[in-house]
Amino acid sequence: MNRILRLIISGLSVTVLLACMVLAYLAGKEIRTDLMCKGLEVTVTDSTSNSFLSGDDIRRHIEKEYGAYKGIHIDSLDLTAIENIVDSKSAVQKSQVYVTRDGMLHVTVTQRKPAVRFQKKEGGFYADAEGYIFPLQKNHTAHVQVIDGYIPLSASSGHKGVISDSDKEWFESILNLVNHIDGSRTWKNKFVQIYVQKNHELILVPRAGKEKILFGHPTDIQDKLDKLEKYYSAIIPEKGKDYYKTVDLRFEGQIVCSQQ
Repeated sequence: MNRILRLIISGLSVTVLLACMVLAYLAGKEIRTDLMCKGLEVTVTDSTSNSFLSGDDIRRHIEKEYGAYKGIHIDSLDLTAIENIVDSKSAVQKSQVYVTRDGMLHVTVTQRKPAVRFQKKEGGFYADAEGYIFPLQKNHTAHVQVIDGYIPLSASSGHKGVISDSDKEWFESILNLVNHIDGSRTWKNKFVQIYVQKNHELILVPRAGKEKILFGHPTDIQDKLDKLEKYYSAIIPEKGKDYYKTVDLRFEGQIVCSQQ
């Protein structure tokens, strides 16, 4: 086959391919133009781990804030507006909104995953690992570590929004402590709360036992937890449960126990 013939065949192939693409586009456009929205399907991807929002909740928000969608031409649906409505809900991390060729409007939702719960006199709020604060949710309570007392987070007044740069260092140190606790077979679920004092030093409150554990600032975490493990494994068996009221881990290389 000579070179000219190959070029002719190649050109014809490209022409046929382009013609098919144009016909497919026109056919798809014609189908899409006549396609009405048949309904809404909502998927909450992480509903087994968190239940802040249900599909019915999302549906109600869309119907209230966007309006009618069923029976509307799919090209007339403002998918960005619907996505913005869903994303504006405090428990939503991200949503995706799209329409399929069967005329169904789909909303896929990923919820925020709380890393810690802060509790103040005026109310509580969650924070995720990225430092986003959002309110407690009426439909579900996440089983995460509770931090209460004098919470030094300026963004907490509104209970929604990104933690400020000035508060980030303290938050990250608290999150580091919580991760140490949650990642340990020994300490996970051991503490019912972590109390923040006015000077920002911490007191750990155990789920069992009456001791106050003076942890100090959330630094040298592993060293302090190692000392606390020695208290439970060596001192309690010798002195007995609830013999001491205070266990102080703040001093390097020692555990200071007191009956006061």
